[in-house]
Amino acid sequence: MIMLFRGQIRAAGYFAVVLASLWLVSGNDSCRAEQSAVETDIRRDATVEAIERVMPAVVNIATETIINVRDPFDDMIRQFFDPYHRRQAPNSQLSLGSGVIIDEEGYVLTNDHVVRRADKIWVKLYTNDTPYEAKLISTNPKSDVALIKIMPRQHEKFAAVKFAKDDDLLLGETVLALGNPFGLGASVSKGILSSKSRSTPKENSQLDIPNWLQTDAAINPGNSGGPLLNLHGELIGLNVAILSDAQGIGFAIPVKLVNEALSEIFTPESSGKSLWFGARVRPGSVPLLVMNVQPQSPAEKAGLMAGDYVLKINGKQPKGFIDFNQQLVNGSSSEVPITIQRKAEIKSLVVKLIPEKDYFNADFVQQLLGIRLQELTPQLARAFGLNSRDGFVVVEVDKDSSAAQALEPGYLITAINGQTAQDMISAAKILQGKKRGEKVQLDVVAQHRRGAFISYRQGTVELTVR
Repeated sequence: MIMLFRGQIRAAGYFAVVLASLWLVSGNDSCRAEQSAVETDIRRDATVEAIERVMPAVVNIATETIINVRDPFDDMIRQFFDPYHRRQAPNSQLSLGSGVIIDEEGYVLTNDHVVRRADKIWVKLYTNDTPYEAKLISTNPKSDVALIKIMPRQHEKFAAVKFAKDDDLLLGETVLALGNPFGLGASVSKGILSSKSRSTPKENSQLDIPNWLQTDAAINPGNSGGPLLNLHGELIGLNVAILSDAQGIGFAIPVKLVNEALSEIFTPESSGKSLWFGARVRPGSVPLLVMNVQPQSPAEKAGLMAGDYVLKINGKQPKGFIDFNQQLVNGSSSEVPITIQRKAEIKSLVVKLIPEKDYFNADFVQQLLGIRLQELTPQLARAFGLNSRDGFVVVEVDKDSSAAQALEPGYLITAINGQTAQDMISAAKILQGKKRGEKVQLDVVAQHRRGAFISYRQGTVELTVR
């Protein structure tokens, strides 16, 4: 009897173990089924994933006051923000558009027309309702691209968008227009890439519809300045406008033109120190690509060439385009060590930056054209009846130059090859790269005195670079 009782207990124990095992298997199967259901959620497609990755980098941009500036984008701004603009009370914040963070330090890319009118700029993140104050770093009205910087709290880092490769565009591919209009939160519209930019922009010309991407994704009021993405969540354009006379036609500045604008407006030359580096590096993922190198520049003298990849600067890999330029400017020495890769070869170079004024000055202009110029003072501008100080007075003419036959001291130069220059550095840069024998056209104002009467004649003079 005792042996039978023990057998029964042993059998019951085995039975309990089997039941527990079956329960565990069943439970695991249930968990796997639930997990599989989550993983195969048909709603979570490439569109949703791209939005989730990038939306934390999308910001709303607002201003405290508006500066009245008349420019080519006035009609578009009025279309986008009326009647909101008219309803704004004095001294109230006006939401002007969106932007996208491109660097973890808080640098924000947006349209020039979004921030140009601002006395003060405020930025609100998608993930944070508390606005940050921001400052304008640089802007390019011709490309309608501007760079601002969020003033972080302590040592904050920010989510940043990734750039697509230049011209990595598929006609008809799905695109997403993101924004944060009026600080109301995320705004997303979906469409296709209807047309790539139709023409190559001319040098020093205003970008316009022929240079932009076209999409049927709705670019709503306030989305201007936000990112246009592909399904990889990469920036392929910067939302800029809609066509008022048509349905479903929006435009964005291609990332290639955005990169070109950034490489011009955020450089050692554009910094407060005005240092001459003389090379343009493509914004985007590392290693950074050197796009072009100016002749006779510190970069060229150091051995840097277009097509090189930057591996290190000051012994460290740059985090990105912004970090690279900051290290160039903020180093303890004007001599900056750079490690580059040229094809399969690794090279160590040292670039010695110099102040721009040490090279681009009156001596440089005189060497090329045979005339010595002086920047226009307010007194001289008034004497010539000009409202602007963008001009130069001829103070000396070399007798052995082509200028000796056309110019005299006292003549006023108002433009060089159709371009105005704010200072001597800008004037000299217009002439940079000109070779012996090339022609340079100057817009000239000459003063003529006849007794007590003074008259002014305007014309153009063509000089030969010597």
